[in-house]
Amino acid sequence: MLRYPQLKITVTTSLLLPIRTACCSLSTVTPPIKPWPERLYPKRLVSMITRQQNLDLALQIFEYAGSFHPKFSHNCDTYHSIIHKLARARAFDAVESLLAELRQNPQIKCGENLFITVIRNYGLAGRPELAVRTFLQIDKFKVQRSVRSLNTLLNALVQNKRYDLVHIMFKNCKAKFKVVPNVFTCNILIKALCKKNDVEGATRILDEMPSMGMVPNLVTYTTIIGGFVWRGDIESAKRVFGEILDRGWVPDATTYTVLMDGYIKQGRLIDAVKVMDEMEHNRVEPNDITYGVMIEALCKEKKSGEARNLLDDMLARTYVPSSSLCCKVIDLLCEEGKVEDACELWRRLLKKNCMPDNAISSTLIHWLCKEGKIWEAKKLFDEFQRGSFPGLLTYNTLIAGMCERGELTEAGRLWDDMVEKGHEPNAFTYNMLIKGFCKIGNAKEGIRILEEMLDKGCLPNKSTFSLLIEGLYESGNEGEVGKVVSLAVADGGVDTDSWYFFLTRIVGNLNSGTDALDELLMENAY
Repeated sequence: MLRYPQLKITVTTSLLLPIRTACCSLSTVTPPIKPWPERLYPKRLVSMITRQQNLDLALQIFEYAGSFHPKFSHNCDTYHSIIHKLARARAFDAVESLLAELRQNPQIKCGENLFITVIRNYGLAGRPELAVRTFLQIDKFKVQRSVRSLNTLLNALVQNKRYDLVHIMFKNCKAKFKVVPNVFTCNILIKALCKKNDVEGATRILDEMPSMGMVPNLVTYTTIIGGFVWRGDIESAKRVFGEILDRGWVPDATTYTVLMDGYIKQGRLIDAVKVMDEMEHNRVEPNDITYGVMIEALCKEKKSGEARNLLDDMLARTYVPSSSLCCKVIDLLCEEGKVEDACELWRRLLKKNCMPDNAISSTLIHWLCKEGKIWEAKKLFDEFQRGSFPGLLTYNTLIAGMCERGELTEAGRLWDDMVEKGHEPNAFTYNMLIKGFCKIGNAKEGIRILEEMLDKGCLPNKSTFSLLIEGLYESGNEGEVGKVVSLAVADGGVDTDSWYFFLTRIVGNLNSGTDALDELLMENAY
């Protein structure tokens, strides 16, 4: 029995020894799970392995069944189930051990699907060379390769930007691998050529497809349109789009979206809108990517009304917009002074079960605070808190707003709530509190916050020292500046920016903090 070095298998010692011998009995090994079924069939074992969340335990179940359960024998399905689970978990050493075991056991006939699973997961794991090796070894298991495993391999190579290998495998598929390519194979090759900016090569493959007995489909043409768009050649993209129409085909949402994206990349938003209008005229429903492309473009052009209308349309069609997309629209509305509209949109997202995340909430809170509506910001924060968990960014944004308006008691409550929820304050949080105290003329309290900051292991930065020292000067507490510098020196965490700030700011006020400055100079002299 082979070992699996990538996994930490916590089983009895006897299981790792040669176990297919007459001297081993069922009583010497404990089943890995209880209750262990008295009667076991491959289908039941597959179900047990599939349901098992613990990877080590799943492998132990597989091993125990094959080695100790009376009259049970593994088949292709049981091997496929454990290999699938191991491959998804990136436990490839164990996968290779099982494949070697299968190769030594010709009685078990495995189909091509098993190897497709391994190839796909090697691709997802960023190991294209091992995906190729697996494909090349399929025939050693007495399994005939087909176009399905070839296409899986080519997709894995495209995912990993190994476009050169895609062409090599395609050229050799008939002669060396006895695999006849199909239209999907050609589409993958065309995609690879477009990705490496060889749209001319992709167009040649398109022209050669009929002679290979294949009819190009909508995906073929859309891929080439995307290649021209990526290059910035919108006129060629339009020409290929026209060929689709000449064939009597109706472009789908993806084809329209690719062309729209091409116009947007060239700053031709009006042309992109026309394409979307044509799409609607032809009764082709936009997909979520179509909406995303257009909404982002409208936000970039500062057209908040149109962007919001499209987002409303997207929600009406039950698409779930991404957080970043919602954030762009909300940020633009706020930037144009339409904070109430932005809040209304936020609440509409809630009603549509699109749970806004911390980035969206923080954006709204920031703008409400900027307009001086801190209690509206707090109300929105409370609404958000009822359905989700605010992150550090959201807390920081509201704390900053409270401190800016001198509401330090409320800022302190938020601070306590934040810590209670498991968020550690960062330098920004401390800086905002220091700024708040300096703003109300209590810079000495800022020193206490600096001390706590250092005790908690949070490194101050130039802003920390700048806020505090300027606050001390403005409040007539120049004598306390030396204490701030001493704390910085004692902590040993003076970065370059802070060092230059101390040097330039304190040199102009040699009556305060000179001893600490001398110490700082000596420290940086070595």
